[in-house]
Amino acid sequence: MDEPHILVVDDDQRLRELLRGYLSRNGFRVTLAGDAAEARQSMTAMQFDLMVLDVMMPGESGLEFASALRAKDRALPILMLTAMNEPRDRVAGLESGVDDYLAKPFEPRELVLRLQALLRRAEQRRAPPPVESVTLGGMRFDLGRGELLRESGERIRLTEAEVVLLRALAARDGDPVDREALARELGGDVNARTIDVHVTRLRRKIEPDPRFPRYLLTARGAGYRLVGE
Repeated sequence: MDEPHILVVDDDQRLRELLRGYLSRNGFRVTLAGDAAEARQSMTAMQFDLMVLDVMMPGESGLEFASALRAKDRALPILMLTAMNEPRDRVAGLESGVDDYLAKPFEPRELVLRLQALLRRAEQRRAPPPVESVTLGGMRFDLGRGELLRESGERIRLTEAEVVLLRALAARDGDPVDREALARELGGDVNARTIDVHVTRLRRKIEPDPRFPRYLLTARGAGYRLVGE
């Protein structure tokens, strides 16, 4: 995994350098900026995963800069640093669109933990929604209910093992799943040959012509994949 790229925006050069050293040692790639204008130049030239922003800076303040970024619908996570620790100051920071707030002086380890939490939240927001159903020609498989239904609403009977396999394959949204992983989903004394038998039976239920599958495909050397419409 690439190092998360963080933009540190603070007019205190000594603090910027201290943060660069500490964050670099903790797995971050760090770029520094002394004010909002310099930060904008950096953001034009590079991509960042998150920002540490000081609230009190000459010219455009951290609050003003954060508000301007959010007005452009930027999703960049922002942690604000400030020497002001009154409740109204924290509220002002959060209202400007920052994601977290840390008062100076602070423990460097706490800063790292907060940044890691912001990264996790950002990753969750970017993750695609879980697959709820998959359409297979004139049929639809509902992952939650474990039901395979025709367009008419008629339910096609599935064994428990077939439901488990269809769920495992559908959840991967077209990506291959190897036989060993499918066997683990079924549990018990299941081997690759058993998986092949279940797949053959499933094809008889979901494929127009099981000899030439369109939906439940063999991924050569990688198991099987389910391709919906």
